[in-house]
Amino acid sequence: MDRCPACDSVVSAEDRICAQCGARLSQTTASFEPVAAERITAVPGGTSVEGPVLVVHKGVEVGERFYIDADDLTVGRDPDSDIFLNDVTVSRSHARLRRSPEGVTVEDADSLNGTYVNGLLVDKALLHDGDALQIGRFRMIYLSGGGA
Repeated sequence: MDRCPACDSVVSAEDRICAQCGARLSQTTASFEPVAAERITAVPGGTSVEGPVLVVHKGVEVGERFYIDADDLTVGRDPDSDIFLNDVTVSRSHARLRRSPEGVTVEDADSLNGTYVNGLLVDKALLHDGDALQIGRFRMIYLSGGGA
């Protein structure tokens, strides 16, 4: 059973409007069960990269690369996100990536489904070369590229 984000009433997955309060339900984030972590042995499209990058390993756009080319990047289903992940299992504002001299840190933005690093639910984590970052159904491999 799903719940209305406005009044917490029980609604069905087919409902577009809450019968209790009239709130629109069509753009809610779908929940899912995260997949078990697995050891990544190969990255789609090769492993040669410059600078820190996330490479989609599982999800809608396998092989797509998201370069971490700013100190603060937003990740989410909102089209204005710096890293746009178009899937209902991704919250509109799901996470942030922060680049610093220590490396790249991922921080969950109170998302519905959470943010996972190597299969572990995290609020905040420093990424290391080869780490698997899961946001919704997207599993991405972090490659430092020797630069971060």
